[in-house]
Amino acid sequence: MNPQNGYDIEDISVGMSAEIAKTISEADIVLFSAVSTDVNAVHLNEEYARGTQFGGRIAHGMLTASLLSAVMGNRLPGPGVIYMSQSLRFRAPVRPGDTVHARVTVKEVIAEKCRVVLDTVCSVGDKVVIDGEAMVMATSRRKREAAVK
Repeated sequence: MNPQNGYDIEDISVGMSAEIAKTISEADIVLFSAVSTDVNAVHLNEEYARGTQFGGRIAHGMLTASLLSAVMGNRLPGPGVIYMSQSLRFRAPVRPGDTVHARVTVKEVIAEKCRVVLDTVCSVGDKVVIDGEAMVMATSRRKREAAVK
């Protein structure tokens, strides 16, 4: 692993995985609402949210999904990675106070294009709340060394 650039494509193999965990706080939801401009009452108003199918407030789905970006950008492949695509299936709500575990697992390495396909999963306890697949562009030690010459 290159500490400045994470794992280079030459160091990534199928089956590698990384995970982070984060407890979703009230502040996370309020700040995400402000940044995203998504002020849907199901996220911010308990009285309104009690009358929905969820029976109470839920975190933004994209707030939860953003934890996958954190795993990729900080752990695997790590710094220097470029997000190219992501599919997501939202399976269950995340509530304020829930601890989300975001995990990525290498599914395919396309070395000649510096691409990595990752299975992506967010869970709360034993329940999967989001799953999907991402494609990212990883750094390359070979290309970095060739550029120096």
